[in-house]
Amino acid sequence: MTTATKVNENLIAPPQGALELRVVPMPSDVNAGGDIFGGWVMAQVDIAGGFAAQRRARGRVATVAVTSFVFKQPISVGDQVSFYTQIIRVGKTSIAVDVQVFAERHPEDPVIVKVTEAQLVYVALNVDGSKRLVPSEPMVAALTRA
Repeated sequence: MTTATKVNENLIAPPQGALELRVVPMPSDVNAGGDIFGGWVMAQVDIAGGFAAQRRARGRVATVAVTSFVFKQPISVGDQVSFYTQIIRVGKTSIAVDVQVFAERHPEDPVIVKVTEAQLVYVALNVDGSKRLVPSEPMVAALTRA
C-alpha cells in the first residue's frame, strides 16, 4: 500500500500475510449482474493459497478442502485485486492457508476494501500423486544443522 492510498478502516483491517498474487479482472470475468463471477474469485484464491502451500511443502500440493469462504464485497472490472496468504496450520501431510482478498478501487481517489476471506487445506504430494510428509520448517532445519 502506498501512502497515497486510503484504507477504509470501516470496511477492512490492514492486510495480513504475504502478498501472493495481484490481478485485475477483465470484462470476460463478470456474471449476469455485472460483478466479477464468484467462481473466478474462488479460482484465484485457490491459486494464491496453493503458491503458499507449495512453498511451505517444498513441492507439489493439491487442494483437499475449502473450510471457509466468505464474499464480503463485490469485485468490479478494473479493481486491482490482491491476495494475501498466511500458513495457519501444518499437519503431517497437510497445510492450512488463510487467504485474504483486497480490492483497490477508484484510481483517481484510491481506496482499499476487503472483498473476500477464505481458508483452504492442501495436502503435500509425491511425484506419483500419493501423500507425503510436509518437511520440517526450513528455518528450524537450518538452525538444527548449525
